[in-house]
Amino acid sequence: MQAAEFWSLGFTPLPVSAISGTGTGELLDIVCAGLEKIMEPENFDDEENYIPSIAIVGRPNVGKSSILNALVGEDRTIVSPISGTTRDAIDTEFTGPDGQKFRLIDTAGIRRRAAVASSGSTTEALSVNRAFRAIRRSDVVALVIEAMACTTEQDYRIAERIEAEGKGCLIVVNKWDTIPNKNQQTATYYEQDVREKLRILHWAPIIYSTAIVGHSVEKIIVAAAAVEKERSRRLSTATLNQVVQEAVAFKAPPRTRGGKRGRVYYCTQAAVRPPTFVFFVNDAKLFPETYRRYMEKQLRADAGFSGTPIRLLWRSRRKMEKDGIGKCPKGCCSS
Repeated sequence: MQAAEFWSLGFTPLPVSAISGTGTGELLDIVCAGLEKIMEPENFDDEENYIPSIAIVGRPNVGKSSILNALVGEDRTIVSPISGTTRDAIDTEFTGPDGQKFRLIDTAGIRRRAAVASSGSTTEALSVNRAFRAIRRSDVVALVIEAMACTTEQDYRIAERIEAEGKGCLIVVNKWDTIPNKNQQTATYYEQDVREKLRILHWAPIIYSTAIVGHSVEKIIVAAAAVEKERSRRLSTATLNQVVQEAVAFKAPPRTRGGKRGRVYYCTQAAVRPPTFVFFVNDAKLFPETYRRYMEKQLRADAGFSGTPIRLLWRSRRKMEKDGIGKCPKGCCSS
């Protein structure tokens, strides 16, 4: 009833009824007519245009800027023993020994949230947020820890963020030259300690380096390139289901108290970066967390995916679709 008032003001109102849908089609046409055509996004699988990003993260004063300078062969960032020298996430293009290009992202040191809050520094809080955003926009994260400081709880918190974001990761133990009386077993014992304290990154390779003198820093790029390839790898449905069938044959899903047992019909890879696998089963509730971890372990043992998290999604088959969804669409495995 009030539409006439808008006409009197020189506007052209469009009366609609959200309940009945009257006029909503015309409204949608007008909205779409005002939208500009957006070009299709670049194909990230095109190696000529795709440049992997490597974020270098860690606590303050672990040598992140020294690693970046050693990789590029010049002083791109300021190195100082004073905590908080790096304030922003700094992007640097870098070409590896094999000619592959990378984008290195140097970040500010990430302290505990309580420590940042108690300092009252808005600048530091913004720097930490930029470091977390750098993790989000990266492909591979180099988590740098200091050899003498060992692994701290803050390192574990950063590791949790990396895993939650689904990023590839390698653990860089920097300042390795500061460890006294090293022998052939030192790295083995140190790795055991890192694996125990950073168990959420049990799949991440470990690199030992001394960035200030450029020792073993080239291994970081080699490892990062390998991680990115694993993160982008796709398995065929036939190969994947063969791995799954062997895993189920070796260890069947446990029975419930009522005698029910989970059954895997087939599996397919739904995505990459990170690799994501969908298991079509009779009832997802029949697969406890322990069995899901077992299946992930078997996938890694038989198919690789070192340095990258993988996602396992479990989908129950609806009873009404019992006759139609129980078979593998490729015909490579039995139902």
